[in-house]
Parts: sequence; structure tokens; C-alpha cells
Amino acid sequence: MHSPLRAAHIALSWLTVLPLPQPRVAMDRRVGAAVMSAVPAVGAVLGALAAGVAALLSLTDLPATLIGAVVVVVLALLTRGMHLDGLADTADGLGCYGPPERVAEVMRSGSAGPFGVATIVAVMLIQSIGLGALVGEHRWYDIGFAVALGRLVAVVGARRGLPAAHPEGFGALVADSQRTSIVVWAGIATVAALATGWGIDDFSAVQAVQSVIVVAVVTGFGWWFTRHCARRIGGASGDILGAGIELGVTFSVVGLLV
Repeated sequence: MHSPLRAAHIALSWLTVLPLPQPRVAMDRRVGAAVMSAVPAVGAVLGALAAGVAALLSLTDLPATLIGAVVVVVLALLTRGMHLDGLADTADGLGCYGPPERVAEVMRSGSAGPFGVATIVAVMLIQSIGLGALVGEHRWYDIGFAVALGRLVAVVGARRGLPAAHPEGFGALVADSQRTSIVVWAGIATVAALATGWGIDDFSAVQAVQSVIVVAVVTGFGWWFTRHCARRIGGASGDILGAGIELGVTFSVVGLLV
């Protein structure tokens, strides 16, 4: 069993391009479970970096929407674009309307089709505009919160009872591995959501409650989305988890602005 700090280190080295010492560990299901349990912590680090980039760029004359777009690009670079790749593959697979075998074949083809390209463009556009709106209101904490909250979908997607779609790959290492971590991270996210109510001078109970609702919506969406995708291809996969993360961030950003 890896300690939480060790698990976070492995997850950061695995899921980001941050210059960290590479852990000497054999990648098996035990390590995969530890990595998945630490994914929201990775999201917190990425969220802090995204908020920092946004705050720094806000000191320039760049339009807020352009700053939001830059933040989206920075996040894609920090994660090697793997979540966007998963989003494109998942969209193409779901869009083919074939049996599970055909869906899996399309998702593993390695090329982005029309559904995948359109979905990436739509998601990046919504995220850019949404993050830009948060930048315009100087809601730096909310930016970091949204990025971190989106990672909760991946943990939900790796829950017990949802087997891997393939016997190899990232999904095989992490699927059907999470239970307690979902409850723990959902609780942490709920507490963290309350902090979005703090403004410069006072506390907005309405904003805090709205953010708690966003946590519930993102968690519920993650449960439904990963279940639906798993039913279409016969189980969970790394692409589905990556797609869930991108959609989770999108739902979080929009929800915070409603």
C-alpha cells in the first residue's frame, strides 16, 4: 500500500509533464489504484497552476477570453493532451452507433474523426469562454476548483463494479479499483466548494450553495457518463476516464457561472 504522498508523486509523474523524479515502481493494478485515488490531488496542483497563469496574465492588456484560451492550452500541454485525446476517441466511438466491438475498434484506431474533432473544439471553446469569464471576475480560486473538480469524474469512473473494457492499457490498471476514495474526494470537494462563497469583502451563501450543487451535478454526471460509455464498449478505459475529466471541468466551469 502506497502512502498518499507517494501515490500523489506517482500520479503527478504519470499524468503530467512536471519535472519530477521518476518513481521506481512496477506499474500494476495496486499502483494503478493508488494513482487513481490521487488524481484529484493532481487536479489541485494543475488547478493552482492554471489559476496562477490566469492571475499573471490578467496583469497584462490581454482580453479575458484570450487568457481563458491560454489557460486551456497550458492545461493541455501540462497533461500531454492525453485527456483531449481520450475525449476525441470516446466521441468518435459513441458516434459510430455500432456494437461494442465496433465502438472499441473506432476508439483504438488512433485517428480523430469528425465527432472527435467537433467535440474537442466545442469543449475547448466552452472552457476558454468560461474560464475567461472567471478571469474577468478575478475568481482565481474558482478556476483552480473547477480544474480539480473535473478530476473527480475519473475516480468515479474507476469505481468498483465497472470492469475494464480491455485486458491491457491504462484502463486495465485502474478500472474497478475505487470505492472509499470516491466518498472521501466528494466530501473534500463539497467542503472546498463552500470556499467559493468568499468574496473580497463578504461571504455569499448563494454562491457557496451553488458550488455544492455543482459538485453533486459533476459527480452524478460522472457516474452516468462512465456507466453509459462502459455499456457501449463493454467496460471502462483510459479514454473514457480522460473524456470524463474534460467534460467534468467543462461542467464545473459552466456551473460556477450559472
